[in-house]
Amino acid sequence: MNSPTTSLPNAKRVGMVSLGCPKALVDSERILTRLRADGYAMSPDYAGADVVLVNTCGFLDSAKEESLAAIGEAIAENGRVIVTGCMGEEAEAIRAAHPQVLAVTGAHQYEQVVEAVHEHAPPSQGPFVDLIPQPDIKLTPRHYSYLKISEGCNHSCAFCIIPQLRGKLASRRIDAVLREAEKLVAAGTRELLVISQDTSAYGVDTRHETRSWKGREVRAHMTDLARELGQLRTPEGRAPWVRLHYVYPYPHVDKVIPLMAEGLLTPYLDIPFQHAAPGVLKAMRRPANEAKVLARLKAWREICPEIAIRSSFVVGFPGETEADFAYLLDWLEEAQLDRVGAFRFEPVEGAAANDLPDPVPEALKEERYARLMEVTERISAAKLAAKVGRTLPVIIDEVGEADEDGDIGATGRSEADAPEIDGAVYLRNVPETLAPGAIVDVRIEDADAHDLFGVMA
Repeated sequence: MNSPTTSLPNAKRVGMVSLGCPKALVDSERILTRLRADGYAMSPDYAGADVVLVNTCGFLDSAKEESLAAIGEAIAENGRVIVTGCMGEEAEAIRAAHPQVLAVTGAHQYEQVVEAVHEHAPPSQGPFVDLIPQPDIKLTPRHYSYLKISEGCNHSCAFCIIPQLRGKLASRRIDAVLREAEKLVAAGTRELLVISQDTSAYGVDTRHETRSWKGREVRAHMTDLARELGQLRTPEGRAPWVRLHYVYPYPHVDKVIPLMAEGLLTPYLDIPFQHAAPGVLKAMRRPANEAKVLARLKAWREICPEIAIRSSFVVGFPGETEADFAYLLDWLEEAQLDRVGAFRFEPVEGAAANDLPDPVPEALKEERYARLMEVTERISAAKLAAKVGRTLPVIIDEVGEADEDGDIGATGRSEADAPEIDGAVYLRNVPETLAPGAIVDVRIEDADAHDLFGVMA
């Protein structure tokens, strides 16, 4: 007589809405990876989820409004919602707006999130479980990955509440970071995007402790990390792109520029300058050495002519005068940054800047924002026009369908373009075998203020 068969119970399903910056996206990936290890499945929509997680952003009031709206949508569509992330520090405000939420946890509180899911949607796995380890869950395309090296920040910028939300700097062990990077590259990552609140400060909190890696001692320090990441190779033997984000221009940043010139790092730096006028920088509680920065930018370009510098700036900070803003525009003309983002100053609950005198009227903020973007767009257009006729390496993000003439287009990025925030390279007439993640040489045929257009060489 045959023994009765035992059916495995259906796995509980978790949906995820992830808002905010790439660091929050990494948090979402870690939470989902942990939940899958506990027997949960992922749901791509509200309808199929037993519980929905909303990873919120709480940096600006506008981001909080977006987070509350996302929570409301999840409640309306599903009804069973757990909230986490930066806005989770304001549990009372969340519950006042949405009393139906099942639980609220703060930023990078992985254990509390998992416990809340276990409580409100208990895992349904039985005694028969898959013993084969599952790969980590990625919310980005397979060919690029964010590599978070630390959490928190030691700065006390007047406009920012990140230290209040995420705490002081807490660096990961360098061997753990390198092990994760090696694993990502082996699994198909062709571009690593190094992120933190302050990449240049990596290891300061651990006094740059050393760990053994591949038979040698390496420090928890940005330069050591950059050098080691430059040694990684894909299964095909190619060096992945390694892109540094949130780099404060400390003196030791000078030492990573030769690594870019040697091809060990992608020639790209994301530096949050925020402003240039000394008075505004002082009010922001930022280093006010803008003249020295210009000299260093010039020196970096002499060492590595291909380096692309991106930054972001705040306009309309309290007390910003017309002279301060004119100083910023003149500085940008001289700095000739490759990519620039700008934000109108917005008060954030709990930020010291809210108490500063002489707020800038909203209309004037808008006018200054438009003037700054006009200047930076002109600089960008000139820089991209200079690339017409050149052949550049491009990483492919998406390949389209053939049109009525059989022509297939593709979208990619040059080394000067980070995903989501910078420009793109649009290719025509690519082979049907081209796939996302491929790095190909592209002859640039045209350009506009933000993007390049070309054909595979």
